[in-house]
Amino acid sequence: MESLRPLAIGCRPENPKTYWPIANRGHVCPCYDCEEPLMTPANQFNENDYRALAEFRYQIRRFLRFSEAAARAAGLEPQQHQLLLAVKGLPDDISASIGELAERLQIQHHSTVELVDRMVKHGYVLRRRDRADRRQVLLQLTAKGEKILRELSLPHAEELRDLAPELIASLRRMKTQPGRTSTRKPSRSTGKTRKTSAR
Repeated sequence: MESLRPLAIGCRPENPKTYWPIANRGHVCPCYDCEEPLMTPANQFNENDYRALAEFRYQIRRFLRFSEAAARAAGLEPQQHQLLLAVKGLPDDISASIGELAERLQIQHHSTVELVDRMVKHGYVLRRRDRADRRQVLLQLTAKGEKILRELSLPHAEELRDLAPELIASLRRMKTQPGRTSTRKPSRSTGKTRKTSAR
């Protein structure tokens, strides 16, 4: 019986039964039937990838710093601005519930409740019962919330347009790694109640 020979992950020889997959070491597939490079961490992510990732992260941070400063100049904390935008920008088929907003802001449920309490107190949002499920509390912007969000969104859009070329360029420099699948969980949808602004 012919002994098994090592096979690089990702290699497709003519007779795969005579090979066994090996750990990601080396540079060339040892099956000798091809010149397939081994998919090692070193050659999956090279120096140019690190530079592209660093540049992308830098451009994101520039935008976030601008956003934080703009929110504070308007009298809001950055998270308060993010909450207003999250409520206003939700798709029509997703409800502005506490759970959904916690997911959108990537903060804990109790932190979202405290944030909403402060926003309600300052008159930027209000709570209302879902017509389809009276047990569920939804949020909507007040006229005051709509006004300050509109004032903040225009300069944000301009800043993002200015940064777009650098952001896009850094994304394009990042190659797609073979054999990698996203582990990101899809955003939850908590209902189909359309949100409206207070009049």
